[in-house]
Amino acid sequence: MTTVAATRFAAEFLGSLVGLGVTDIIVCPGSRSQALALTAVALAQRGDLRVHVRMDERAAAFLALGIAVESGVPAPVITTSGSAVANLLPAVVEAHHAHVPMMLLTADRPAAMRGTGANQVTIQPGMFGEFVSWESDVVVSQVVSQEPETSGQVIVLATTAWQHAQSGPAHVNLQFIEPLSSPIDDDVLHMADQAAEKARDAARVEDADSAEGNHAGVNIELTRGLLTVVVAGADAGDRAEALAFEGGWPLIAEVSSGARFGRNLIVNYREALSTPELADEIGRVIVFGHPTLTRQIPQLIQRPDVETIHVRPDDRVMLAAGSNSNDSGPNDSGPKDSGPNSPGPNETDVLNRWRRFDRDVSEKRAAQLAETSAAVRAPNVDTARSANPKDQRLFVDGELAASRAEVTRELLVDAVWRATWPHDRLVFGASRLIRVADSTLPGKKITVHANRGLSGIDGNIGTGMGIALAAAPALTRVVLGDVAALHDAGSMLIPRGDVRPRVQVIVGNDGGGSIFDQLEVADSADPNAFDRVMFTSHDASFEQLAAAYGWRYVRADTMGDLERALTGAGDEPELVEVRLAR
Repeated sequence: MTTVAATRFAAEFLGSLVGLGVTDIIVCPGSRSQALALTAVALAQRGDLRVHVRMDERAAAFLALGIAVESGVPAPVITTSGSAVANLLPAVVEAHHAHVPMMLLTADRPAAMRGTGANQVTIQPGMFGEFVSWESDVVVSQVVSQEPETSGQVIVLATTAWQHAQSGPAHVNLQFIEPLSSPIDDDVLHMADQAAEKARDAARVEDADSAEGNHAGVNIELTRGLLTVVVAGADAGDRAEALAFEGGWPLIAEVSSGARFGRNLIVNYREALSTPELADEIGRVIVFGHPTLTRQIPQLIQRPDVETIHVRPDDRVMLAAGSNSNDSGPNDSGPKDSGPNSPGPNETDVLNRWRRFDRDVSEKRAAQLAETSAAVRAPNVDTARSANPKDQRLFVDGELAASRAEVTRELLVDAVWRATWPHDRLVFGASRLIRVADSTLPGKKITVHANRGLSGIDGNIGTGMGIALAAAPALTRVVLGDVAALHDAGSMLIPRGDVRPRVQVIVGNDGGGSIFDQLEVADSADPNAFDRVMFTSHDASFEQLAAAYGWRYVRADTMGDLERALTGAGDEPELVEVRLAR
């Protein structure tokens, strides 16, 4: 039987992607995209890649985003035409702003059908606007060779899409005509193998040329005598901590930065930046990643008397606010004139002063928590060792009280933080809990992620599922509020035959969007109106939701329940509900 153009294209294009390094593909069901979907499954059955099926395109795109966040490799998303394509937009916008690799393969009808009112036809090219780094509207029948050899045009198309997808979303819109597929036989798989080898060879040549032409750019020399702080926002990575340590500077690291550890870390940076004695002496800020969790950091960066250096994901820097606004080449952003072990006048004293301030604030906060919750009171070890039955009983009573203590937001994020090992993954949703975590948690070198490109509540579970798939066999925990969880409940659906990742979704349920209670308008608005349109109270049952999707369910009403849930996480998807006071 003759192999039709759609299947030939699918074999050559997907084969090329395998050769370039794609390991995961997400498939959404649809008629127009059948050749891509069936070819992807055939390649997966051989072990060339993994296929993940999702019925909801929005969930599929966020799953792809999570895989790319963890692996650094785009996971192409295959969809049919029409509204299926539009459902990709939320994840595309997030990937664009967060610089996450992403590739979209959208099936389409012929261009002549656009604007005619034909079924399931819309204007797919340009649908994502400026949020894609590159786009191509392809007439499949024109790029596929009918000769036995694979088509060079298809391999070039796949390679170009792959290159552009490394730094953000790339969109390949594919106009398929009937017949939409033919059987995937040995000849089709041979086409895929040929394309994979040619794409692999072309990539080797390009990598060699790139390495030969790679020259170091201009280094930025930082003069001493100007108090510097290093700010690490979302996805900054540990290079921010390394720079702060090298320079002997205070480190402000958001909880989702991946840099929240080290001797220079200032946990209580909000309080520090609100203290004139500390904040006013800052003369330079070096920013990694995307800081989003406070008002104090943007206010600091915008100060006219502060020199700000933004280090981009590609290790290039942009100078602003008091410097020049030109881009410069890759640099190590380290102090040049006196070396890492020779800080300028009084810089060591300044750092120590920030550390003492940070320690004092932490001690006061711990004392306040101990007064209100038995769960954070230090146990009296002497009573445990005492031979006096009364002392022993006091110790047991104290332990029981701690176990039965009510879970608060501070205790919730602290328990999760303590239970997370360096090889685990932790994902914070866009909810009140990430701000509590950022303002209270101590330093710890663990991998943390949050969708802070646009800080949306959409796709938080889907992103965590993708991270869990890419990080297996590590345990991935997703911590989020009830509204964010309900918004992305569709991502919990795992079709039969798909891998069930090792993920624990922990929902802090306070009955609505309590994050809005912190807005100034909450004090002046009509309470009933505010609750309806802002707090958006609900009576959803997370137990029934977990059952509907086949997840294990645990409810944690006390600290003892929570600790057991965290230490008892298994290999199957699990939803842990923690009831919180509004």
